[in-house]
Amino acid sequence: MNGLPDLDLLEQSQPSDQSRDRSSGDVVVTGMAIRSALGDLDTTWTRLLAGETAVRSRFLFDNIPARPIAMIAEQPIEVTDLLDLTLADLLTDQRKSVDWWDCAVSIGSSRSMQRSWEAWHRWQIGETRSGSLDAVENRLPHLPWLETLPHAPALRVARRIESRGAVFAPMAACATGLWSIARAVVAIESGECDRVIAGSVEAPISPLTIATFDRMGALSQAACRPFDRSRSGLALGEGAALLLLESRQAATQRQAKILGRIASAGMTADAHHISAPDPNITAACAAVRQCLTRGHWRAESVDYIHLHGTGTQLNDRREAELVQTLFPQGVAVSSSKGATGHTIGASGAIGAVLCLKAIATQVIPPCVGTQDLEFELDLVRSARSSPVKRTLCFSFGFGGQNVVLALEKE
Repeated sequence: MNGLPDLDLLEQSQPSDQSRDRSSGDVVVTGMAIRSALGDLDTTWTRLLAGETAVRSRFLFDNIPARPIAMIAEQPIEVTDLLDLTLADLLTDQRKSVDWWDCAVSIGSSRSMQRSWEAWHRWQIGETRSGSLDAVENRLPHLPWLETLPHAPALRVARRIESRGAVFAPMAACATGLWSIARAVVAIESGECDRVIAGSVEAPISPLTIATFDRMGALSQAACRPFDRSRSGLALGEGAALLLLESRQAATQRQAKILGRIASAGMTADAHHISAPDPNITAACAAVRQCLTRGHWRAESVDYIHLHGTGTQLNDRREAELVQTLFPQGVAVSSSKGATGHTIGASGAIGAVLCLKAIATQVIPPCVGTQDLEFELDLVRSARSSPVKRTLCFSFGFGGQNVVLALEKE
């Protein structure tokens, strides 16, 4: 880092009127990184194509039965450590110089620092420590509470790159990742900024999160099997994904390699239930149609859809109906959650990166774990070489939040 500019320079660097009102399609991806229980981006992709899974049955906390979980290490990772690893990957991947000081940040997390709050409570009441929380608890007396607020991951990245740009910290349950990317796209298209680090991070392996999902009946008792006739629920997973988004002009000026572009996004809400998806798929259909219309795409032009695919009864049934209704001609689909686990708020951002990898390699990743497909879908069961130019990524969050992102080949 070469220090920060003064406020006069910051004012002078603001986009001119001529740069505003950019049309959809001007936002390109010039960098991306993920960390999942399968590894970093390249390792995750290789193991995913090989049909491997990181989901294992683990007993981690007292009074909570063993459940299938996908973890990066033998003990739950802290959200700050996970974020730092992913950000380091993203920054290392940049071969050309970037002016980070005015780069905006749009990073969300559904759980954020919740695990620290849980450990803090246990420490305050003097409850017997659980071995998997010792690393967190040992830091608590020295951890300022302001460092544990929900927007902490976004602020951490802004500080790490020494940015004076805008900071956004969306929270939309399992739709957080795609919402964070969509917000970044709006910031660039409106001329608020030329460059954004966007994505999400989730370290959800904590007693409260596991107990809550278990009480809801959402956790699988065995493996995660999206769209399988015998599916029994989701498997929680740790993960993060960050993308560097830029205006085409900014990317061209620094001669950056363009990995793909964000064509459009669609967002709606069911207004139905605090957790269950609306069995009436009207709002979800509207989100997909918004995305297609804004991107000037036809349904027939979509080559691949990365589905939310949680392995739960309600989500998979509704999502299958959604695909059958809007893509009657058929389209290749898969979900990565059988391999990486459900990374909650990070899942959509991870899915977006996997869509870009499919575009780059012309290979569609498989839906790991599915053995007996219940629905009439073109579900990719093993890695499939196929022309991939246009992709959609679906995310659905508690509260009926529906987000769809369109990504296409440059």
